Amino acid sequence: MKRALAGLVAVTAAAALTACGGGADPLSTPSTTGGAPAPAGTITVGSANFPESTLLAEIYALALEDKGVTVTRKLNIGSRETYYPGLQDGSIDLIPEYTGVLLTHLGDTTGATESEEVYTALKSALPPELVVLEKSAAENKDAVVVTRATATERGLKSIADLAKSDDVVFGGPPEFQKRADGIPGLEDKYGLKIKEYKALDVGGPLTVDALKSGVVIAADLFTTDPAITANDFVVLEDPEANFAAQNVVPLITKAKATPEVTEVLNAISAKLTTETLIELNGKLNAPDKPDAAKVAREWLTSVGL
Repeated sequence: MKRALAGLVAVTAAAALTACGGGADPLSTPSTTGGAPAPAGTITVGSANFPESTLLAEIYALALEDKGVTVTRKLNIGSRETYYPGLQDGSIDLIPEYTGVLLTHLGDTTGATESEEVYTALKSALPPELVVLEKSAAENKDAVVVTRATATERGLKSIADLAKSDDVVFGGPPEFQKRADGIPGLEDKYGLKIKEYKALDVGGPLTVDALKSGVVIAADLFTTDPAITANDFVVLEDPEANFAAQNVVPLITKAKATPEVTEVLNAISAKLTTETLIELNGKLNAPDKPDAAKVAREWLTSVGL
């Protein structure tokens, strides 16, 4: 999206793959969710519409299949506003989530920001049909990002510094404009006043290109995005903790969280680190654009899962 956002084409991808494994059925507990849930012996794994979420979903799916679990994939569904209802009606059983943003989505008013307190609050805030398993050390936070040139020109180190400007054109996914920890949170905590909001993609090429080309002054990107380092972008400090801790955690229908399934997913969480996410995202961004399932399988093999 260069010069008035002309010339960029949004690239979207969707995958709907089904894979089955043999052996005994570890998912014999019937689903208690409404809507049109998957069969009791199947786990439907979903993902949001950005590469890291798809990768994590594939890691979950492949590891479960390796243990004889029948898995159906519904990947690249969309934003949390789109996929969360599927978790509630049972059409999705399992999805990789991020603790802080999920807690905000659930309307949390505790003000929790630190990793453990966010995780504790999240477990209490979930509806009875859903549960989060063990959180990983891996964290991917939303961040307000600017170019190195913009940071130098304007003396920007924190979001508070950015709030001193009255000409901020901000870019990010459409939902960031209305989410409590998006523009409303930045306005409330820092007094940020934006001149214009550009609805782009979820930490993807549209946002990166708009930032590089100067179409936007600041943008919402993920801290594990390799584009930040590759383009020498600057992540502005968040002293008021607008963005709470965002540890990767499996969110699953409670009825499908059998001991066998829980063991598999907790083993994955035990191996995931922030450095791992950055490395795997870099592989997904390689020139040959490898399939997420290939990258997921390589990682599972490398850590003995």
